[in-house]
Amino acid sequence: MNGQKVTFDVNGQPASGYLAIPDQPDSPGVLVLHAWWGLNSFFEDLCQRLASEGFVAFAPDLYDGKIAKTVPEAEQLMSESGSERKQAIATVAIDFLRSRPEVIKEAISLIGFSMGAAWALELASAFPEDIRKVVLFYGVNNVDFTKIKAEIAGHFSDVDEWEPLDGIQAMGSAMRAAGLSPSFYIYPGKSHWFFESDRPEYDAEAADLAWKRTLEFLHG
Repeated sequence: MNGQKVTFDVNGQPASGYLAIPDQPDSPGVLVLHAWWGLNSFFEDLCQRLASEGFVAFAPDLYDGKIAKTVPEAEQLMSESGSERKQAIATVAIDFLRSRPEVIKEAISLIGFSMGAAWALELASAFPEDIRKVVLFYGVNNVDFTKIKAEIAGHFSDVDEWEPLDGIQAMGSAMRAAGLSPSFYIYPGKSHWFFESDRPEYDAEAADLAWKRTLEFLHG
């Protein structure tokens, strides 16, 4: 198993990301879409964890190298980064991952965190044939769910000030109305970013349970 930073072309401009490859060949691909902090060491480590479980994991850098450590910094990064550039990077990242020789020739999975979860749903709706499974961590997006063919799992809190429970429930209802069968898990009393070990909101017990559920879902 090895992980490394890589570059790829996006509409004639360089983009970067972190790629982790397991020891065995012909492995399933997982695209990791980071939260609004940027591609920090946590998401790189997550790619390594996925590779140790037998997945080729790739996390594109949607912020072109910029990283935030505080909420105000992240809010500024979000406002400064253009959605067209992020969408272009995320879109090309699908092809980049699927074209890797280590990846088995089948649809890939997505794991998105907060902002990245919104992008995961966007991609699953736009490229239904390329995405087989989607894992959402405390992020929502009201896309056209009728276009999505992927299985969906989600990890949320019931007291999340950034993503209220009624919005999460409404998204689940809209998915089911579109013919999907999402599996949403609620972690009572936890905060947004509870899965991210570099955040003060991190909760080890909830994160461990969410990780086990995520692996079962991806391997299933």
